[in-house]
Amino acid sequence: MPTPSDRPAATAPGTGVIHDIGYRSYQGPRLGRSYATRSLFVQGLRGAFGLGRSGRSKVLPMLILAAMVLPAGMLVALTVFQQRADLPVDYPQYLSSFGLFVEIFLAAQAPVLLSRDLRNGTMPLYFSRPITRADYVRAKAAAMVAALLIVTVLPLLALYAGALLAGLDFVHSTEHLGYGLLAAVLYSVVLSAVGLLIAAGTPRRGFGVAAIMGFLVVSSGVATVLEGLSDRSGGGSASGSAADWAYLISPDDLVDRFVNHVCGLVRTVPTSIGDTPGTLGALVFGLEMLLIVAGAYALLLRRYRKI
Repeated sequence: MPTPSDRPAATAPGTGVIHDIGYRSYQGPRLGRSYATRSLFVQGLRGAFGLGRSGRSKVLPMLILAAMVLPAGMLVALTVFQQRADLPVDYPQYLSSFGLFVEIFLAAQAPVLLSRDLRNGTMPLYFSRPITRADYVRAKAAAMVAALLIVTVLPLLALYAGALLAGLDFVHSTEHLGYGLLAAVLYSVVLSAVGLLIAAGTPRRGFGVAAIMGFLVVSSGVATVLEGLSDRSGGGSASGSAADWAYLISPDDLVDRFVNHVCGLVRTVPTSIGDTPGTLGALVFGLEMLLIVAGAYALLLRRYRKI
């Protein structure tokens, strides 16, 4: 039985003991904010395609990629079989024809980039590192834009490669590929701004998916209905020009009609495609796209300043 002298002496109040348990301070390089921001961008881009996540997370992104690229190969095969002098569908019209898949990808993956961090409460961990809230927003926005660019540009490149292999005119194909790339960039930037702003408003991924998809589908449907009502009530080209203003409320139609007017596709393509209401309309459509992107970015910064 220990004697009172064998017992440890009580520590005097206000004093303590420091024990050396072998920890050493980090002596390596400090990579700083830029490296952390790039890492966040890469992580977001990989996450948008399910890389580094479960196998189930990869199914939808890969299906959408296949749904965007495979029809391009079929159009090239049709061009070769029919010995056509050009592709059945121009590059920007290809993106607008398959725009629903782009919207589904955005609605499914934008909440992955933002809502999951809000739901899991990891935001304080991010902001305890050197990155700022503006760095976080920039990295996530760049990741979403890059992911949409991959989805939209890959089928255009497949069309272009097929057109060259089919012996179509090089200059014409390259020029119209440029039109398609312009459309791809505008779709990616404008839709990413809208999708990320909506996704940042809720920590629940399901609500974010439904809200993004609902807004894009409803706005496009309402614009189509308004155009139809204007055409029916007025009749003639003047009414049609006035009806085109209805598409200011639809982000994807906004891009589609702006590209058609700027690239002159309405005058060169025999099929009926959407246009802006004249040169003034093109300026207004372009200004609205700038306002959407700038406004969404400013609201995202404001949202994350409160976290």
